[in-house]
Amino acid sequence: MTKKDITTREDVYLLVSSFYDKIRKDVVLGPFFNAVITDWETHIEKLTTFWESSLFLKTKYLGNPLEVHVKVDQENNHSITDVHFGLWLNLWFQTIDELFQGDYAENAKRRARKMGTFLYMEIFKARQSE
Repeated sequence: MTKKDITTREDVYLLVSSFYDKIRKDVVLGPFFNAVITDWETHIEKLTTFWESSLFLKTKYLGNPLEVHVKVDQENNHSITDVHFGLWLNLWFQTIDELFQGDYAENAKRRARKMGTFLYMEIFKARQSE
């Protein structure tokens, strides 16, 4: 079976919802996400918009992912580590590879790698300023 590239909002939704199905079940990452997110449907829609905006540069995402991640780290006694970001990234790559192939799929991997690095560094910086 030939996989297609990520080209529509529906594709992004499939990617995001499939990814978060994995996250919710993951023994390491699941507890962080399941404790914070109470409305998964709204969260999936919001992150679909985020990734659609990031990949296609045509929609407007309103939100502050950095603020949310810093807060989650604070609420979890600064226990988020590079291992968590590595696991998150591996599940993201795995989900993309299962569903898609092509330029947008590869761009989604690159953007996630950059975003994960940025968020982790900013979380670490926020810890220093407390």
